[in-house]
Amino acid sequence: MHIVVCIKQVPETRDVAMDPDKGVLRRSEAAGKLNPFDLYAVEAAVGIKEKLTGRVTAITMGPPQAEQVIRESFLMGTDEGVLLSDPAFAGADTLATAFTLARGISLLDRPDLIICGIQTTDGDTGQVGPGIAEFLGLPHASYVRSIREITREGLLVEQDLGDRIAIVSLPYPCLITVGKGIGQPRLPSFRRLLATKDFPVVTWGSKELGFGDEVYFGLDGSPTQVERIFPPKIEREQIIFEDGDLARQLYQKLVELKFVG
Repeated sequence: MHIVVCIKQVPETRDVAMDPDKGVLRRSEAAGKLNPFDLYAVEAAVGIKEKLTGRVTAITMGPPQAEQVIRESFLMGTDEGVLLSDPAFAGADTLATAFTLARGISLLDRPDLIICGIQTTDGDTGQVGPGIAEFLGLPHASYVRSIREITREGLLVEQDLGDRIAIVSLPYPCLITVGKGIGQPRLPSFRRLLATKDFPVVTWGSKELGFGDEVYFGLDGSPTQVERIFPPKIEREQIIFEDGDLARQLYQKLVELKFVG
């Protein structure tokens, strides 16, 4: 069985420089870490591999230093790594990111299952996983909180829809996005560090992916773009209320400021 797990390197802190002209993060200048939700995706992938046997390929898109999170996934049990890295990919929104990852996954050896974290801490949209499934034409389930049954034909999963729980049966090949309920991520293993230190990480750029649809990639292929970045204008006003019904006075002031109707 071949499982692909999509992971991402995200900034360690929120103090990340922005490119004022392009409206994107300067990721190459920021210290990064493995997206916390992707730890659960890796755990789910490795756990399924252990039950059914097979292999797990970790794939990510990012600058060259994003190889770090691939190697971190090796310590948790993944077997192969692919880094999609090219200046042409920079500035991608969720649509362009999903398209690029889908193109990379399509070049892998017939994945049976694709697993993503439910979201990333630097975007919080939860859109990339479903986007990959759409581009690849695969059935998918988002917000999976547990896997009830695993067979060689498919999965039976619990999907957290907020106000209800859905039980979904998915045949392979398929895609799921998972959250914290999927199971506690295992700790990196020193034994795995020794065993995987020479594991190669394959890097593919626009040439390897055979881009003929540049309109779908990077900043130019992103319909969601930041027009400009500016600090918020803060205005302060001191208001002193006289004795009496202070709540009513406050309410009337809020009405005047159009904060309430």
